[in-house]
Amino acid sequence: MAPRVLISDKLSKSAVQIFKDRGVEVDYLPDLGKDKEKLLEIIGNYDGLAIRSNTKVTEKVIAAAGNLRVIGRAGIGVDNVDIPAATAKGIIVMNTPFGNSITTAEHAIAMMFALARQIPEANASTLAGKWEKNRFMGVEVTGKTLGIIGCGNIGSIVADRAVGLKMRVIAFDPFLSDERALTLGVEKVDLETLFRRSDFITLHTPLIDKTRGIIDAKAIAQMKDGVRIVNCARGGLVVEADLAEALKSGKVAGAAFDVFVEEPATDNVLFHAPNFIATPHLGASTTEAQENVALQVAEQMADYLTKGAVSNALNMPSITAEEAPRLTPFVKLAEQLGSFAGQLTDTGIQGIRLEYEGDVAGLNVKALTAAALAAILRPQLQTVNMVSAPAIARERGIAVEEVRREQQGAYENYIRLTVLTEKQERSVAGTVFADSRPRIIQIKGINMEAELGRHMLYITNRDKPGFIGRFASLLGAEGINIATFNLGRKAAGEDAIALVEVDEAISDAVIDRVAALEGVVQAKRLSF
Repeated sequence: MAPRVLISDKLSKSAVQIFKDRGVEVDYLPDLGKDKEKLLEIIGNYDGLAIRSNTKVTEKVIAAAGNLRVIGRAGIGVDNVDIPAATAKGIIVMNTPFGNSITTAEHAIAMMFALARQIPEANASTLAGKWEKNRFMGVEVTGKTLGIIGCGNIGSIVADRAVGLKMRVIAFDPFLSDERALTLGVEKVDLETLFRRSDFITLHTPLIDKTRGIIDAKAIAQMKDGVRIVNCARGGLVVEADLAEALKSGKVAGAAFDVFVEEPATDNVLFHAPNFIATPHLGASTTEAQENVALQVAEQMADYLTKGAVSNALNMPSITAEEAPRLTPFVKLAEQLGSFAGQLTDTGIQGIRLEYEGDVAGLNVKALTAAALAAILRPQLQTVNMVSAPAIARERGIAVEEVRREQQGAYENYIRLTVLTEKQERSVAGTVFADSRPRIIQIKGINMEAELGRHMLYITNRDKPGFIGRFASLLGAEGINIATFNLGRKAAGEDAIALVEVDEAISDAVIDRVAALEGVVQAKRLSF
């Protein structure tokens, strides 16, 4: 029986033909995504669901999707898909991470020009027959400083275009290496410096906890008087009410947004502010981009449904059917090592080294390296996946090294991951035992054996008597139950590590109390 795909948003008709040419039955219902009840009613009949942004694939939709095997998002953003729910049900979620890059970058540049020359207001005035030539005094972009927050795939294209416009370009991005910045012709700066020096600011970063509200009243107060702000990335990066006040006061000379916290944005506090330009999420809306992402998602989904091939998956490694049985536990280990290192890395990454020892060295380690890279980068780049991670690492000038060797120690299989940053070198190692369950066996050269659970607490401290008792008592007083307690140290009285699994997430307040305990060097909350 041929697999069936539902297209519930507007996609190029060429995508429909790709499915048909590859033996996949397809129903093209481009307005169905707006009808939640109808979607719930029929989703159980399909193996695949191809969407854009209008279809909301909620936990309820996934629960009703009894036969669904793959969700394909034509575009990069997957905010409208409940990925944890899909993963729990074994549904692969794919996107097309690079199809919209040029289009979105060009829209940001267009918005910057519109701000600089007040084009929307001048157009409206002229069409009204006013001819207010003296009213619309613009500014040149030549020689001005453009601050780019997030210099990844889209941000780097904006930087290239801005350098061509003879602008001075500065960028804030924790993953931007000095070498990559030099190649792009941009100056790497911290966020406060970017705020202080920029004449124009454009955002090109994902919306995660660290970037939510990255521009608020406090940030705006650090900026130049008369700064202009462009957001074609994600709603929520800017506190809209704070920006509206800054526009009214004149602190911010103008702002241009393509994205908003709530969409469709039929009303917004910014709509009532002066010198504000809005477009209805048009960043990816060009003929070329729409065609590219539609064709790409159709090809990816068809390949998976007919051949089992997985590409650009956000929740599953790219592994062939033949490799899967042997690779799967090591992929999980590589992801855990990468996630562990990524959550502890706050500064720019210069290099990543993966050492494969024993039987694992003879496997397809490219898949393992990609899994580790994606996990390392994910805390900063939510949409990164196994396919895009190596390319993103190259873009950012991160040197990736793979070392293979025969068994040398006690473990039949052994993976060591080392992350080199501007400030330090951190390593973590693990293995897979006969039960196929990954274990952490070494952190920063300190031996221990631990399984990683959902809620973990990582502590480094000086080994002194009484610490364990004080720590356990603190958690007990907070009503936090310890599931596992794993310890390691170099020698008595020297550096020690505790890796503790607890039954529930630990609050910031508790983390602060742990960090204040005598001898504690670092206390960090981790999740897996």
